[in-house]
Amino acid sequence: METRTDTSTALAPHLQKKQDLETVPGGDERLSTAAPEFLAEERFPFPRRTTHALDRAFKAHLARMSFSISPAALASDTFTWLAHLAISPGKALELYENAMARYMRFLVYIPQTVQPGGADPCFAPLSDADDRFDGEDWQKWPFNIIHQWFLLNQEFWHDATNDVDGVPPHKEKALSFVARQVLDHFAPTNFVLTNPEVLRTTMEEGGTNFMRGAMNAMEDWSRFLEGRLPVGAEKFKIGEDLAATEGKVVYRNHLIELIQYTPKTDKVRPEPILITPAWIMKYYILDLSPDNSLVKYLVEQGYTVFMISWRNPTAEDRDLDLNDYIDMGFFAALRAVNTIVPDRKVHAMGYCLGGTLLTMAASAMARDDDERLQTITLLAAQTDFTEAGEIMLFVSESQVSYLEGLMWDQGYLDSHQMTGAFQMLQSNDLIWSRYIREYLLGRRGKMIDLMAWNADATRMPYKMHSEYLRKLFLYNELAQGRFEVDGEPVSLTDIRQPIFCVSTTRDHVAPWRSVYKIHLLVDTNVTFVLANRGHNGGIVSEPGHKGREYQIRRKVEGTKYIPPDEWRETTPVEEGSWWPALVKWLDERSGDLTEPPTMGASSKGYAPITDAPGTYVHQR
Repeated sequence: METRTDTSTALAPHLQKKQDLETVPGGDERLSTAAPEFLAEERFPFPRRTTHALDRAFKAHLARMSFSISPAALASDTFTWLAHLAISPGKALELYENAMARYMRFLVYIPQTVQPGGADPCFAPLSDADDRFDGEDWQKWPFNIIHQWFLLNQEFWHDATNDVDGVPPHKEKALSFVARQVLDHFAPTNFVLTNPEVLRTTMEEGGTNFMRGAMNAMEDWSRFLEGRLPVGAEKFKIGEDLAATEGKVVYRNHLIELIQYTPKTDKVRPEPILITPAWIMKYYILDLSPDNSLVKYLVEQGYTVFMISWRNPTAEDRDLDLNDYIDMGFFAALRAVNTIVPDRKVHAMGYCLGGTLLTMAASAMARDDDERLQTITLLAAQTDFTEAGEIMLFVSESQVSYLEGLMWDQGYLDSHQMTGAFQMLQSNDLIWSRYIREYLLGRRGKMIDLMAWNADATRMPYKMHSEYLRKLFLYNELAQGRFEVDGEPVSLTDIRQPIFCVSTTRDHVAPWRSVYKIHLLVDTNVTFVLANRGHNGGIVSEPGHKGREYQIRRKVEGTKYIPPDEWRETTPVEEGSWWPALVKWLDERSGDLTEPPTMGASSKGYAPITDAPGTYVHQR
């Protein structure tokens, strides 16, 4: 006899035992016997220390005013830097000497700017990617003097916050980051009288640019307060312009919908592909517009593709944890795929956090001698978090405990509270350039599909996100063989499936050298791909797009390790998209073409429920 239960009861807050809720034909729900039973407190001591409720409530309200950045962490970093600088007279003397030398160069430079032919700049931006002062107007008086003075200060504060003896690297980077944010706030590009382009536009348009900018600002603020998407995003309709690849939802539980895509070829490879996307955003980053959809491309190459679409959690889901995402997410989807396409191994693919989760699940399967996976493809996914890029600036014991107060109060981490941190990592591109263009110049930027997807963020359950920050970022448990799946530790070294791992050169979320560490953590063949562009743009790399290039090399089991920088220097550069290389790699590890499987398996409990993209993707 089937046991039935109501979803809201099964997942009520503070429930001691979790159940895996599976939807069967007709919309009924049943308890899966495969779901592990446990006490939440046994799985993860949460929180790790006793925290007074008043402290959490206070931090929660303070976090809403401080953009989720802990003032205590910032104060600690500042005090540590000042204390060590105070007992480092050599460093202080060096700063003074360098400052005087720069100041004298600047004084010599000033009179040269009014001479015929001008003068060559005496200071350059710290980053090659900083193109704020590349325009011809910035080389004319007085804007050349203004922007050189800014770069002089930028160099001074970079030196002052770096290489102070005794300051831990993490605190040093955090303080240098804060100094850069403060300086960028006062950059001459951000003010009317010190930005030549804004001044010229104002003169030409009689100030109407400011009227348009004010209207843009009011519209953006109104949309933010009402929880609406940015201007232009409404032109991209989910299911029509985005996530439009034809398919059916063939399985649903409380956490996921599983989409099976309709075949586009008469014959298909016998091994299906199961894609696990990140749950921090909607799944359709891999199914954007039809002309740049990885899902559509794989289907057209003769593969049966399944995609997990994550639920957008609410406060009632606060106690969902990482193991729930593994059990109710990946393993539940894998069971469905194995039923719909029986007696075939599966090509598993994971993007970003979904790739990290895939390695957890694959390690657990290897531990249990489960051989249902044929290959593993990781897209911009980290497995070692010791060098996880500038995002680590927001991850420390002080910062995580502060963020936990906010999540404890809400039951989740809101999308706006997450995206704020990511935007600060690229503040010039994502914040200040938009401020100048849309508010000072009064020009609306063109909305594209990738931007529309980026605005469609999701929430993160309290317990899961706290575990994610602590177990992976703070304690690096996955790389060290201490992360537990269903109560037992897993090791990446147990994985034996060949791995196709993709990273990107300008990834600030999962830096490529961090992703490259997969070579050190597994004892199997790894084909590593390094594509140009960033975390999202380098993965959405449709064939035919100009400017695409990548490097690819296979590491065979038993061969010597190649350090990342040597790998990049010695690996040939290939022009174009890496997607065809992925298909070629999959083809070599797949069987002969055969008849496509049915859409779902009605007789076995996986009847099609609704058309793709399903219902969870529409949740706000």
